[in-house]
Amino acid sequence: MDFTNPLVYGVPCFLGLILVELTYSKNSKKKDLYQWKDLGASLFMGVGSALLAPLIKTISAIVIFNFVYELCNPIVDGVRTNIMGWESFGYAWYVWLACQFLDDFTYYWFHRQNHVIRFLWAAHIVHHSSDHFNLGTAVRNGWFTILYKPLFYMWIVAIGFPPPMVVVCLGIEALWQFQLHTVYIPKLGFLDKILNTHTMHQVHHAKNIAYMDKNHGGFLNIFDRMFGTWKELDENIDIAYGVTTPPNSYNPWNILMHEYQNIWADTKKSKNWLHKFMYVFGPPGWSHDGSTLTVKQMQKQLEKTGVNPIKSSKVA
Repeated sequence: MDFTNPLVYGVPCFLGLILVELTYSKNSKKKDLYQWKDLGASLFMGVGSALLAPLIKTISAIVIFNFVYELCNPIVDGVRTNIMGWESFGYAWYVWLACQFLDDFTYYWFHRQNHVIRFLWAAHIVHHSSDHFNLGTAVRNGWFTILYKPLFYMWIVAIGFPPPMVVVCLGIEALWQFQLHTVYIPKLGFLDKILNTHTMHQVHHAKNIAYMDKNHGGFLNIFDRMFGTWKELDENIDIAYGVTTPPNSYNPWNILMHEYQNIWADTKKSKNWLHKFMYVFGPPGWSHDGSTLTVKQMQKQLEKTGVNPIKSSKVA
């Protein structure tokens, strides 16, 4: 059985909704929600990602998923059976729900690692590099993330979920993530206790120190709550969006590559190979001499000194 990735149908909707939000913002109090050069850079990155995705996903997702599935779920006596002993899963409705839940769990850890391992952050920072938060920013995706993303999801097909089902669940997750990138949806009351909502994603895109590395969830916020990364939006705090090491350019190449260039420069700061390793695979901001700080170090400093997160983040 095979399915079409729902993102195929989502792309035209993405463009239409961006146009609607853009038009609405220019006739509202949020006239500066979009900046033309910034939007152009986001769309270029999104188009590039969309063009590369079919080729890369065919190699990385479809081939890898099918290989792992066949390896871990061989046909025994005419029945596809997992190597752990149970019959591999079919397409019942409750299996779909279970797969989507496991996809969400995996997305949380995949997303979180993109923020705490600098080499992965260098790919993911593209998505956070705009200092505007809108539906245009939602399509500003790095081109290298899809090379390693399937590696985080292999375990789901390994335990018996069909690869086409996992691919569809990944697509559904991406659709949900797109619509989170808007400031026009307020807090949603009871739903905020369960779902990863729009205000929570505003926190995720903020560079205010207290908000950094929070709310990594996909559909649900349960994993953020369980693992200590959940943060509610404080409506009395003015959010500053973006990153503390921005590309300072609308050039797509600079947006795509600037953090890799920063990593290369940092590895030259010390001849110690452990230091070089940490500059590549340690948390963003790590330094051997304390000249730059990680998010956790900045947050501890904030808690200790009581420095206003707005002022602190704008200095960065």
